[in-house]
Amino acid sequence: MAFLEISNVSKSYGEGANRSDVLDDINLKVDEGEFIAIVGFSGTGKTTLISLLAGLIEPDSGGIIFKDKEISGPSPERGVVFQSYSLMPWLTVAGNVSLAVDSVFKKKPSSERKAIADKYIQMVGLGHAKDRKPTELSGGMRQRVAVARALAMQPELLLMDEPLSALDALTRAKLQDEFAAICEQEKKTIVLITNDVDEAILLADRIIPLKPGTPATLGPEFKVAFNRPRNRSEMNSDDDFIKLRAEITEYLMSVGAERGADAERDIVLPNIVPITQRLPKKQDKLPAAYERAAQATLKQDRFLDFSQLKKVYPTPKGPLTVVDGFDLKMKKGEFITLIGHSGCGKSTVLSMVAGLNPITEGAIVLDGTHVTQAGPDRAVVFQAPSLMPWLTAYDNVALGVDKVYPDASRAEKTDVIEYYLSKVGLGDAMHKAASDMSNGMKQRVGIARAFALSPKLLLLDEPFGMLDSLTRWELQDVLMDVWKRTQVTAVCVTHDVDEAILLADRVVMMSNGPNARIGNIMKVDLPRPRSRKELLAHPDYYAYREELLDFLEAYEGGADPSEEQLQSIQQKRATRLARQKAAAQAAE
Repeated sequence: MAFLEISNVSKSYGEGANRSDVLDDINLKVDEGEFIAIVGFSGTGKTTLISLLAGLIEPDSGGIIFKDKEISGPSPERGVVFQSYSLMPWLTVAGNVSLAVDSVFKKKPSSERKAIADKYIQMVGLGHAKDRKPTELSGGMRQRVAVARALAMQPELLLMDEPLSALDALTRAKLQDEFAAICEQEKKTIVLITNDVDEAILLADRIIPLKPGTPATLGPEFKVAFNRPRNRSEMNSDDDFIKLRAEITEYLMSVGAERGADAERDIVLPNIVPITQRLPKKQDKLPAAYERAAQATLKQDRFLDFSQLKKVYPTPKGPLTVVDGFDLKMKKGEFITLIGHSGCGKSTVLSMVAGLNPITEGAIVLDGTHVTQAGPDRAVVFQAPSLMPWLTAYDNVALGVDKVYPDASRAEKTDVIEYYLSKVGLGDAMHKAASDMSNGMKQRVGIARAFALSPKLLLLDEPFGMLDSLTRWELQDVLMDVWKRTQVTAVCVTHDVDEAILLADRVVMMSNGPNARIGNIMKVDLPRPRSRKELLAHPDYYAYREELLDFLEAYEGGADPSEEQLQSIQQKRATRLARQKAAAQAAE
């Protein structure tokens, strides 16, 4: 008999015309001590499944057997960690964990209950912060509290509903490694709901996709046969990992594509030029150092020039230099990604080139014009798309189009708006109010609006950071598809290693702040046009990925690696690429 068995479970909400079928005929057996990861897109019923296993809701049909008994309600034998931390804001870390311990172990003396709480607070690395309240903690620390609280109840089955999805990619990766170690210590039976394939492979024994649909069903399972503990960097060089990752990713992308795409209208863009490219340029006085350097370089090789950029913020403890000596030349049509640990000044650099943050020292020159303020020649896509919620997708894009094409006819403006909304997959939803859209749809509007401005420079600040991994894949491919048509010069800030490689001609890696600088620049010599599926199949992709992972690991925890260490990381990638090239030639 399985430790946990789900038999023919179906679940819907509502009645009659308002009925929504969420899950259908879910069947799954889980052995004691097994770690199962269920991977799926947002809105496919993953949280509903966890709620059923926790006993928080009942199935319409079928049943769930746990330890030979049917689940009929919640129980401390089944601990739950949700995506939202649900901490009591007036209690400390110790208070939040103790609240759960006291409710489960009422008969134990207070000294034993305190010892249990302390054990799990230490296990998740929060011993130093046990007297802090949630408002004093980062998102990653709050999620550690939630994990400690669930483990402290000493459940036999641990249920986790996307516990790390609200965190940035680097913090998430760090917590995944920590959680893998905790799982080894605790040896629990675990069901994890996630949208992150790497997270699933790192942690699970089996990975089962939740196939999207109305209602959703379980897809084919993938066994994860790697020995534990699993090392992220080592797995990146493992052929079996590369194969498994590609198989799961391709399956998810194929079922995601089956959900249907909006039909594109065949629109030819009108021959109109935005106002930013018709008006005579202001004759800004450029720094003397820039003028001297420019004489030696063709202008097209310095379309965007960051010259010894420095940003200092005043603080109560004195001036804080966030970015110090950021120096970079970009060609017209080049796509750069900026990556580095939190606090390294990536977004500060982006806000300065956008003209939203004054420059302390140095200069930024775009197409021969000194950047001194914001302007429509630079379109920005933020992490939150900043739409007018009462306006439709069409009207949100029209706000920008009306401004940059003041002399265009209404028909020409309509063509521009509908062309880009169609290209991002919103052809059938362009007249839907922003307030009625999912986060992924809103971000599509933000991308369409940015491209519709026909900017000289596209700036993206963690554009997909708020989205689940699978939706992010879709929008990365959308972005690449639209960028391919425009070849606009672009700078994108990201925490995501795969995103950095997919988008970029060069990946600029920043050192830790304060006084952050460029630590390394990696040229990505992979063919365009690119899609995630094509990259996963390219033999050189994982060599670039390894360099980025090694670079970020070198700067982990505020470290300051030597120049020799950074050069050895570059050499490691070069050696791997050369080895792969020689093997390919030998096979021909």
